Amino acid sequence: MENMKSARRNDSGEAGSDLSEQIKAATMDNHVRAENTQLMLSYQKGQITLPQYKVLLCSLYNIYKALEEELDRNASHPAVAPIYFPQELARLESLRSDLEHFLGSDWKKKVIVPAATHRYEQRLREIGRENPELLVAHAYTRYLGDLSGGQVLGKITQKSLGLSSKEGLSFFSFPGVSSPNRFKQLYRSRMNSIELTEAERAAVLEEAVGAFELNIQVFDDLQKMLSIATETADQSERSLQTSRLPASPIMQFTVGLCLTLATIGAGMYVL
Repeated sequence: MENMKSARRNDSGEAGSDLSEQIKAATMDNHVRAENTQLMLSYQKGQITLPQYKVLLCSLYNIYKALEEELDRNASHPAVAPIYFPQELARLESLRSDLEHFLGSDWKKKVIVPAATHRYEQRLREIGRENPELLVAHAYTRYLGDLSGGQVLGKITQKSLGLSSKEGLSFFSFPGVSSPNRFKQLYRSRMNSIELTEAERAAVLEEAVGAFELNIQVFDDLQKMLSIATETADQSERSLQTSRLPASPIMQFTVGLCLTLATIGAGMYVL
């Protein structure tokens, strides 16, 4: 597998031994693909909409709920303990705050995620039970990615949504990290100190590639869900206009989402 081969070499062409460098090399192509999904391209261009942001938050909540619960459960595992930083990195409470801001106090009843998010969650639960060392790949992929892009994406989101304050943007804030760059250096150093057999290291690299693939599938499913919802809402509006019934934008989007879930096999999960 080409990604695995490239993971063993640094820029000079020599074999690299640091796990963080090997994961970065192994996932390089997948990283580019993730950044070029339709949803992420819209985000980078400052074209993220409130419906897009809300459904993204819902999926992130499910993903981080699974990841952080499994990290907590395996905190003393020799592969997890070195990269276990709940006070600095945990995102679950931030996501709860953001969802409550946008969806209201009963937000748990409104969480909608596509099937790809559920598969991602199931994978995290599976490795947490059977192969905790593979959580290293997911923690690295999620936390360092969010920490690296948090400040920039937070500003893009605030501007795109026309928000006058940072309420609803807690996900992008890491109050426990005073210097993202220094913390990332510490995190990589801790990760590189993890003792793994050759087979375990290969499995972690493969899992990191799989983590990016799961993220790509989530982005694609969210975009598909929103596209079908918008089209369905437009059809509902035309139908309601024909029958001379008023249609609010919220009602149109809700109807569209419900029909979309049935159309692409996505599910609603009450947490």
